[in-house]
Formats: sequence, structure tokens, C-alpha cells
Amino acid sequence: MNPLHLSSQLCFPFYAISKEIIKRYRPLLEPLNLTYPQYLVMLVLWEKDHVTLKSIGERLKLDSGTLTPVVNKLISIGYIEKTRNPEDERQLVIRLTERGQALEKEAEQIPVKTHEIYGLSEEEYEQYKGMLDALSLKLGISSDERECKEH
Repeated sequence: MNPLHLSSQLCFPFYAISKEIIKRYRPLLEPLNLTYPQYLVMLVLWEKDHVTLKSIGERLKLDSGTLTPVVNKLISIGYIEKTRNPEDERQLVIRLTERGQALEKEAEQIPVKTHEIYGLSEEEYEQYKGMLDALSLKLGISSDERECKEH
């Protein structure tokens, strides 16, 4: 097997699968007026509201140059607000608006519908999720909330 063949690369299936999954999420997110990156920010905020922009970036593995336009768009459509932390003016705190909180109820069915997106049984889903979580840990990019500390 030639190590320079595309078919020999572990990274390429991740890239292709990621693009396909995001494409399949689009019809689920359009009624909510969300893109996939915006949905990820909202997921973080639905787990824990009133968090710093920095902690959202750490949780999503996004730098501020990538995250800031996503957050600004969510602000412009009225789902979130940003303020300065009164205890540390250097920190931006992001919080859900009433509209953003209400959107959580509308989004509840998205995870259920994603099983159709993946085409996996519950058992297969858990197996792949476990393998990907293990690989994430080996690469030092755990998405586990406990790994990301609020600053």
C-alpha cells in the first residue's frame, strides 16, 4: 500500500465524513435559522449559560478569529448577547436571550433525527462514538466539558 495514496490516509475519511454530516444537518438547522457552527455554539450555551467567549472557543476547539463571526451572527439574529465580565473587563461573557432559550425546545428533535443522518443503529452509534472519543483523547482534543475549565 502506497503511503501517499489518498486511500491510505486516515485523515481523509474524517474530512469527507465531516463535510457530509454538516451537509445533512443543514435541512434540520435551516428552520431554526442556524448554521452548523452556530448550532455548536448554541449547544454549549444550552448546557451552561453565561460563559466566557474564551471557554466556548476552548470547548469547540475554535480560535477567536473563527468564533467571533459566528457569535456576532447569533447576536444579530437575537439568540445570544455578549457583555463584559464586571469582575474582569477583559472577558466577554455570552448568554442566551429569551429567544435563544426558547430555541432549545425547537432543537430538541435534532439529536433524534441525526440517527437518520448517520444511518447507524444505537449500538453502532455508541461504538463509533466511543472510538472517536478515545482518539480525541489520544490527540489531546477531548470535547468533554470537564476538560474545559471556565476562565
